[in-house]
Amino acid sequence: MKRFGPLAVFIALVLALSWRLAHPSGTAVYSQLVDRPVPALTLPDAAPGQPPITAAAFATGKPQLVNLFGSWCVPCIAEAPQLKHLQSEGVRIIGIAVRDRPEAVAAFLGENGNPYASIGLDRGSDAQVALGSSGVPETFVVDGRGVIRRQFIGGIDEGALPEVRRALAEAAR
Repeated sequence: MKRFGPLAVFIALVLALSWRLAHPSGTAVYSQLVDRPVPALTLPDAAPGQPPITAAAFATGKPQLVNLFGSWCVPCIAEAPQLKHLQSEGVRIIGIAVRDRPEAVAAFLGENGNPYASIGLDRGSDAQVALGSSGVPETFVVDGRGVIRRQFIGGIDEGALPEVRRALAEAAR
């Protein structure tokens, strides 16, 4: 029986590792900036008629959303109606177009609507990295003092709207 002990330990280890690989605890990469101020970002405007983004855009006295998107991003298209709905409710949304071109952003907005108060162009993903974002779409709830209070990874679908509203209400306190 002693001869099978090491084999049993090896089999148990292989089974445990295989199970963990098949059922990972999570694949989302969360920003380390939650509960910290938005980094000082200065981005050129991404669409005609949109003001550029400066550090002052984040400390407005009221909570708002910062939405990272791309004209090339399919989930961003699916998210657009929910952002328009939030905008119609009075939510201010700042857009950051990641790895994009102004003409592509303008076409995207023309096809999907424009929920953004301003849109900055992040050609090299520098702002995305500074925010601790791992991809698009991604949305941050920012309080009136410019502090990130919540992060939503992936597209905001209709089912997520109550949670986004709740996060905005909490950020207003």
